[in-house]
Amino acid sequence: MSDSEREREATAPGVRPAEGPGIRMGTATGRFVLLTAVLGSGMAMLDSTVVNVALPHIGADLGADLPVLQWTVNAYMLTLAGLILLGGSLGDRFGRRRVFVVGVVWFALASLLCGLAPDAGVLVAARALQGVGGALLTPGSLAMLQSVFRPDDRAAAVGAWSGLGGVASAVGPFVGGWLVDGPGWRWVFLINLPVAAVCVPVALRHVPETRDPAAHGRFDAAGAALGALALGLVTYALIAAPDRGVSPQVIVPAVAGVLLGVLFVRVEGRIADPMLPPGIFSIRTFSAVNAVTVCVYAAFGGFFFLSVLQFQIVAGWSALVAGTALLPTTVLMLLLSSRAGRLGQTIGPRLPLTVGPLLCAAGMLLMTRAGAGAVYWRDVLPALLVLGLGMVALVAPLTATVLASVDVGRAGLASGINNAAARAAGLVAVAALPLLAGMGPEAYRDPDAFGSAFRRAMVWCAAALVAGAVLAWTTIREPRRGACHPECAYHCGVTSPPLDPGEG
Repeated sequence: MSDSEREREATAPGVRPAEGPGIRMGTATGRFVLLTAVLGSGMAMLDSTVVNVALPHIGADLGADLPVLQWTVNAYMLTLAGLILLGGSLGDRFGRRRVFVVGVVWFALASLLCGLAPDAGVLVAARALQGVGGALLTPGSLAMLQSVFRPDDRAAAVGAWSGLGGVASAVGPFVGGWLVDGPGWRWVFLINLPVAAVCVPVALRHVPETRDPAAHGRFDAAGAALGALALGLVTYALIAAPDRGVSPQVIVPAVAGVLLGVLFVRVEGRIADPMLPPGIFSIRTFSAVNAVTVCVYAAFGGFFFLSVLQFQIVAGWSALVAGTALLPTTVLMLLLSSRAGRLGQTIGPRLPLTVGPLLCAAGMLLMTRAGAGAVYWRDVLPALLVLGLGMVALVAPLTATVLASVDVGRAGLASGINNAAARAAGLVAVAALPLLAGMGPEAYRDPDAFGSAFRRAMVWCAAALVAGAVLAWTTIREPRRGACHPECAYHCGVTSPPLDPGEG
């Protein structure tokens, strides 16, 4: 059988490529598979960042206060973080392409509802639905590449996916700002519809279906529900606290969230196929790196939520300028992440995971200068360059260390847990930072009040990063040198580390 015949057989719908040679990177089918993965993951990646640029306009148009803006971000993060592990399992069992396509369609329909939302309540509900779609499509986009391409082409395919995704991340805030200042904030969501209209037919026509034949057991739906409910209740309490103080409306959901969190841990320890096996945290390095992840991504989540608000509300910049202002951090990660990964292989993770957060903390403290009348090159750019170098130093070594801390068979699980931990940390930070900084429900309508609270919030973010650096230095003792995975080469995500699906 010729190579072309083998490829046609491997790409026929329903045929699992692992049983044949798989797809070559340079073929037409290979390019279509890569295009599908980039379009799908790009929608979810961009939506987690560009929506921040639109928040002041959403608030003004819908008459929303700060808690509603927090929920506009957190409703999406809540369902995404709570269900992303379950989404990967569904793809392994029922077919990665099938679940991916369902996720893209779901995400597009939820985006349409966001774009047409008549009020804040509908928008928040639609954002939660978007997160469900994101949880279905995000793990599937990379898993398709790992399972469809030939083994010797997988690294190149994942590297290309990472690079194209990095470019999308770089231009995303610019496009978001342009849409907000032009046709309006609703187009930040509606732009997903034509992307999905291209992605779905290409996926159905060109991407072969794959499954994991070893996938078995029951889905941990109870664990997913308990985890999401616990996060949701704690988040609700934190967001409500600035307005309602110490009241039953705050105390009851806070206590209920903590109790559900305890119940989640107990359930995961007793069922046969847990979504989050507690035993994996007995691995010292894995637990340590996840603790560092929580600290640094809590700071990142809070910073990227508040900074674009600061640029528009206090500095008086347009949405386009505010979105473009953050571009240096993304460009630095796009250009230097692979080199940082190789450096981590050489010297081990302890030093990068200590120095990186400290650089990020310095960048956030420098950002306190970005107040009224701020000059970009003098007051903002130096902070972003320092922050970007810190992110370059820590993200690739962090991911490599997570994967190196477990055996190969659990790499996908370890990466998923690390990704979910980062998203949950960002979720809690967006809820907690306004409370810690003394930012009331109407603060974003008062530039002076918001600017003062923003400076206090940056100090809290810097403190979280310093805590992460201390944790890294004191707990990561062994110089474990994980491989520089191709998905880290051009990773520019600011809300979570890159995913690794494990063995395809």
